[in-house]
This record gives sequence, C-alpha cells and structure tokens, in this order.
Amino acid sequence: MTVTLTEAPGAESRVFHLRSAAGILSPDPDSLDSNLPDATAALAAVEQFGEEVFFPEPRPDRICTQQYGGPQVAVVKGWFRGREVHSQFSRTDGCEIARWKALASLLGNTGGSTGAV
Repeated sequence: MTVTLTEAPGAESRVFHLRSAAGILSPDPDSLDSNLPDATAALAAVEQFGEEVFFPEPRPDRICTQQYGGPQVAVVKGWFRGREVHSQFSRTDGCEIARWKALASLLGNTGGSTGAV
C-alpha cells in the first residue's frame, strides 16, 4: 500500500509504503521497503480494521458528530486481501476522525495525524 499524507493545505506531501503478504511484512527485494514509523503496528491496524475502513457498508442511520479534527488528508492506494483500495482519509467530522484513529499507524502517525483531538 502507498499512503500519501498531507499535513496542511499547501504543505509538501509525505509518502509512506507498507509492503506485506499474507499478514506478514514482506522482504520482497523487487518492491519498495515499508517506511512507516512503525510498519508492524500499521500492518496490525490494517489487518484489524482494513475491511470495515476500506470497504464500509452503507449505514443510513449513522450519525457523525460535527467536530473538526484538523486539516490532514491521507490517500491510501494498493491492495487488501485481493481487493483494490483507493481511500481518502480526513479529519472533518467524528466519523472521519474515528476512521483516522483506527489506521493512524498506517497514515504515518506524524504530528497531528495521530488522531488526537
């Protein structure tokens, strides 16, 4: 997976990679190395929350608190259990902040991106 994190509008983006196969960090020499601050924690978060965060089921009864968690935006692209992922994360309301917190270690876990409100 490739994560492009932008901490604030106009800021330079940071790019992180998480490379794994079958739930194990992959040592494949033909691929980019995982370069997240804690790739092991990122992989654990993806394994735990990936299905519900990357491929959410529609919930018309879901209510999100109207709170602002910060300007950070992250885009995640890659594959999860054979399915293509292209997800955008932000911290624009309570639901989005919860998604961010679930995968904070994948999103670079830097500065304001830790999900702390």
